[in-house]
Formats: sequence, structure tokens, C-alpha cells
Amino acid sequence: MKSCIFFLYNVSDSIRIKLLMYIIVKEIEKMGYVDEVLEKLKAKNASEPEFLQAAEEVLDSLRPVIDANEAVYRKEALLERLVEPDRQFKFRVPWVDDKGQVQVNTGYRVQFNNAIGPYKGGLRLHPSVNIGIIKFLGFEQIFKNSLTGLPIGGGKGGSDFDPKGKSDREVMAFCQSFMTELCKYIGADVDVPAGDIGTGAREIGYMFGQYKRIRGSYEGVLTGKGLTYGGSLARTEATGYGLLYITQELLKCHGETMEGKTVVISGSGNVAIYATEKAQQMGAKVVTVSDSTGWVYDPEGIDVALLKEVKEVKRARLTEYAAARPSAEYHEGRGVWQIKCDIALPCATQNELLLDDAKQLAANGCKAVCEGANMPTTLDATKYLQENGVWFIGGKAANAGGVATSALEMTQNSERLSWTFEEVDSKLQQIMVNIYHNIDDAAKRYGMEGNYVAGANIAGFEKVAEAMLAQGVC
Repeated sequence: MKSCIFFLYNVSDSIRIKLLMYIIVKEIEKMGYVDEVLEKLKAKNASEPEFLQAAEEVLDSLRPVIDANEAVYRKEALLERLVEPDRQFKFRVPWVDDKGQVQVNTGYRVQFNNAIGPYKGGLRLHPSVNIGIIKFLGFEQIFKNSLTGLPIGGGKGGSDFDPKGKSDREVMAFCQSFMTELCKYIGADVDVPAGDIGTGAREIGYMFGQYKRIRGSYEGVLTGKGLTYGGSLARTEATGYGLLYITQELLKCHGETMEGKTVVISGSGNVAIYATEKAQQMGAKVVTVSDSTGWVYDPEGIDVALLKEVKEVKRARLTEYAAARPSAEYHEGRGVWQIKCDIALPCATQNELLLDDAKQLAANGCKAVCEGANMPTTLDATKYLQENGVWFIGGKAANAGGVATSALEMTQNSERLSWTFEEVDSKLQQIMVNIYHNIDDAAKRYGMEGNYVAGANIAGFEKVAEAMLAQGVC
């Protein structure tokens, strides 16, 4: 090595550059296909840590599949095409507040992959939204949607607009401006957005009305709509219920039940509320929920009716829950994961369950962690849980109930039908049970039994990869 360095110092600049390039090329050639793609991705997307985290987690777990098919996948640049969105849009969203002041936000839509169906993914309205977060969510959506078994591709969108504290008129003004631009890129057979953090029935209604107004077309272009204009029963409950259906199947296949289990849940939005409801219907006791300012510990079990009143009707903080519930303790900041439990369900946002939290859960005897949010557990925390005997199902599988029911809403819209709550709920439960067994089987096929993260990535990837190869270079 010393002689090589000495040699490089004693040649001309042009020769030195050529030699260095040759060495770099040779080093890249020594790398496996996955490592090569990850290196390029990191160099190209250095300012997007969430996207890089998601891509690394997926590609690392796909190594056995990629290695077994490397020649074909490399020739077809399959991974390079998989990690690069089909297209992404960034646009200005001007709107007028109640004081007559013009406000300006930024809107995004990333159409990531439509190999198996129209782009499908929510619209997140939150100050933290940026292109890196939207890309991470859209990338995750590819595999999540594939796992449902339904014909939907991956996409995601949103804005840095914060609906909290805004009047209905201000929210409508924003939503109409947002949809005025977004409507150019979406359609029932092209891209079907849905709700997400900050985007509930109110926001979807305003957006749907503006789409219909501009395009003059009444179509199932959005899901999560109201029941009077094409929405589906059970859609509100779907993500939370789906989370519990797959958790229940996990426990069943390990000789356990939900009955009598203590559950800790983070978040207090749509997913957390209905995960709490379904868990308690199954005989478990949920003792925590949280929001952006603090968390509640209620040893008698969360009062779901009161939680709905505080969060869905009043849109208030959890301090109001604690004030109305004598058995509840309110704490500021983080702390949900310190409570002793059998099952932990992170249902708030990305990277909320950290390594120290994982250590605390494992030490307290937690049996299972299933993600109700998108990537709420950090990579090191996930690894720790898996290595310390905690059953772990990631969000691509456990969080898929919402998008699965959105796809069922698309089917009802296409057929001009409306199914009963029981019909939708039954289909949702079967989808989530199937997802569990598909990810379990995929993990076993590649010698990784019990690794449900790898199983989900593999099962989701195989279907998308097959479709991409069948459709040629596009």
C-alpha cells in the first residue's frame, strides 16, 4: 500500500486521476449489488435521512433474494429503478387566512412505483413534512400495498401545512388551493391519495369537492371519503383494527391470546384510538396513549369514549383526558415505553421508539411490538428487540389495514356499491391474517424464521419485482 501511495505521488496529475478512478471502479466491482446501490443512493440523497433509513432497512433484508438473482436484477437495474421514484412533484400552495393574510405552504406528491396498480398512499399535513419524508413514506408504501394482495402501487404526498389551530374556513382554503395543483397529476386509475396524519374526513371532503369542481368528474379519486359520497364503512377503524388483527394472529401462532394482556400504545390519533378500541374488545387492557406534548397512564384502562371526545370532537390535548378521568396520570414529554406491558403498539410517527426504549420494553417482559405507524422504531431498536426474543412486526405489514380498506373503497366506487361494516371488517381481517402468514412463510423460505421484517420486505418485493421484469424497462 505504501509503495502504491509513493507511486501516485510521483506521477502526473492526469495519470494519478486515471489510476484513482481505476481503483475506485475496482472497489465498486468488489461490492455486492445491494451495497453498490446503497452507496450510490447515499451519495445522491444525503439530505434525506428518513428515506435512506427506509431504503437501507429494505435492501439489507432483501440480500438473500437479491444474491440469488443478482445477474438478472443487475442487468435490468432493478434495484436502481426500485429506489428511484417514477416522478415527484413539489408545488406552491397559497391560501388566505381568517385575517385576510396570504399564507404560502409547500405541497408534495411522490408517485413511486405503479408496477402492480395505480399509485396509492396518503396525504400528510404536518409541519415536519419535506421531500425526504414523503419519499420514505412512498417507498414504504410500495411494499405495504403489495402485501395486501390488492392491485395498488406506492405513492405518498402532503404539505408542511398544520391544520391544528386553524378554522374550518382556513382548512378549506388550504385544501382547495392544494387540490387545484394536485388534481393535474391524480385520477381513479392513475393515483388515488388518501388521508394520513393531519388529513381526516374534513380535509378529504374539501379536497374531493375541489377535484370534482375543477375536473367536472365524479370518480373515486380519493379514499377516506364521507359515507354519503362514496366512502367505505370501517375505513376510519381500519388501520387500528388491522393492527390488532395481525397482532392477534401473531399471538395465536405462538400459543397466546390477547385476553388479559396489558398493552401500551403511543399516539392518540385515528390509528391509536381504534387500536385501543379493538384491543379492549379482544379482552386486553390498554393503559397508555400519547400526543405531541405528553402522555397518559391509566391503570384502569383507557376510556375509549372519553378519548374520542377529547381527540375527535374537541381536538384537544390529553391534559383534558386526564382532567376528566380520576384514574389517569398525565406526564409531559416522552415515557410510554417505560410502562410494564405484554404488547407495545407504536402508533404515532417515525422514529419514536428508540434503542433505550427497546431495552426497557425487553427488560419489562414485553412479548411483542407491532408497528401501527410508519417506521416508528429505529433500526438499532428493531435489531435489539429481534435479538432479545421480542416478536416484532414492522409497519409495512402491521400498518397495512388502512390502505387495504382504502383499496376496498376503490373497489366499491368502481362497482357503484356500498358494503356493510361487517363485510368490510371481515375482508380486512382476512387480509391481515393472510399478510401474517405470507411474511412468516417468506422468512422461513430464506432461513430467517421469526424475522417478520425481512419476511414482509421479501413478500412485498417478490410481487413487485416480478411485475417490473414482466413489463420491461419502464
